[in-house]
Amino acid sequence: MVAMLSFDADDAGYLRELADYVAVPSVSRDAAAGTMRAAADWLARQLAFAGGRVAETGGHPVVRGEWLGAGGAPTVLVYGHYDVQPTGDLAEWTTPPFQLTVDGDIARGRGATDDKGPVYIVLKTAQAFLAQEGALPLNVKFLFEGEEEIGSPHLPAFVREHADELAADLVISADGAMWRPSEPSVSLKSKGLVSMDIVVEGADTDLHSGRYGGTVANPLHALSEVLASLHRPDGTVAVAGFYDGIPELTGERRREIAAIPFDDKEYFGALGLAEGHGEAGFSTLERLWERPTLDVNGVAGGGKYTVIPHVAVGHVSCRLVPGQDPDRVVQAIAAHVAAHAPRGVRVEVRPDEARVPAYTIPAGHPAIRAATAALETVYPGEQVLAACVAGTLPATALFEQVLGVKTLFFSFSTADEKLHAPNEYLRIRRLREGMRAWEQLWRLLAAGPHRLAPRGQEAG
Repeated sequence: MVAMLSFDADDAGYLRELADYVAVPSVSRDAAAGTMRAAADWLARQLAFAGGRVAETGGHPVVRGEWLGAGGAPTVLVYGHYDVQPTGDLAEWTTPPFQLTVDGDIARGRGATDDKGPVYIVLKTAQAFLAQEGALPLNVKFLFEGEEEIGSPHLPAFVREHADELAADLVISADGAMWRPSEPSVSLKSKGLVSMDIVVEGADTDLHSGRYGGTVANPLHALSEVLASLHRPDGTVAVAGFYDGIPELTGERRREIAAIPFDDKEYFGALGLAEGHGEAGFSTLERLWERPTLDVNGVAGGGKYTVIPHVAVGHVSCRLVPGQDPDRVVQAIAAHVAAHAPRGVRVEVRPDEARVPAYTIPAGHPAIRAATAALETVYPGEQVLAACVAGTLPATALFEQVLGVKTLFFSFSTADEKLHAPNEYLRIRRLREGMRAWEQLWRLLAAGPHRLAPRGQEAG
């Protein structure tokens, strides 16, 4: 299918507009309510063509809109988020994080690729359809949230309350990321997530390390022992029951992964590492796409002064794969920590509220076929890979449970663009590539061999 819409040949206008969006420091973890509202208002103005509006939740607001003028056509719900991760150490940023900065063929700034740039691509595609053709090829609803980076704690209640209004034949997520920039990819799964704090408490207050050193248990020492016990030297997770429910990786899937061009030396070299590390018995790609993880994300306690801290905290998270039950994983870790608690301290696991199971969409789903065809049009001659989102999108399981539909990942972020890290960036060429691909996807889902059948109708 030949692209029919005309997109701006000059990137400057797109980048100026995206810069206004990136300039809003919408860090959901700690931004002021007014700041988050400003980002939501920006999106609502962009969605004026669809009755864009800000709707309240129990936390940061969501942005909604709908264009329903394609009678008889399928309906899709486009999902994304306007919140971003904290900046991390500002000294590690080459340029100010909330100032979108063009550097050669990239645009750098917090949120540029996760998820403000990918959401912006969808908005421009819809606006181009209406400006040039006067209509969209299918019915589109929009739902953009402001809490994805903190586990979407208030989205479930909102979706359940508004399920009838959000009903659709498919969810398309502008969040997620393609595997790498060298070839296009569609994602068949995303990993689940649980997180928790392991808290170790000792004396009632911090102690002078000279007057009390060697006579009381040090919570940091005890925490180090507990954290070290979570893994065996070969990289496997040592928590009993952690791997329960995971199906064996089939020989066919291992052959599929092995056939994907991948260079371990290049992969680790780009990270400044001489070699990798992980669960024994699996290749790097198998670990990344098919296996769960348990990571220590941070440790807090004491400081650079001569003290024995009275409390130490380890921040731990797990990326889960199909077959794992989030609640059982938390229970298994709590039992392991209790069994390995050193003497002289009090140890407690405090799970975070969000618990997200892994998500999958079948390779033969009409949305996967349409997405593959759309990408083949935009990237002629390139093989479209079937990959995995190694991160977590909390909304996918929610949409399937409440709305009864699958979610297609269709993001033009790329996994190497420093998501969640200092110097996050978006490849500028992905703006127009993404717009052309979203155009093709919507056309294919609306008509032809990859048409998405509206509920109650047979595919045409």
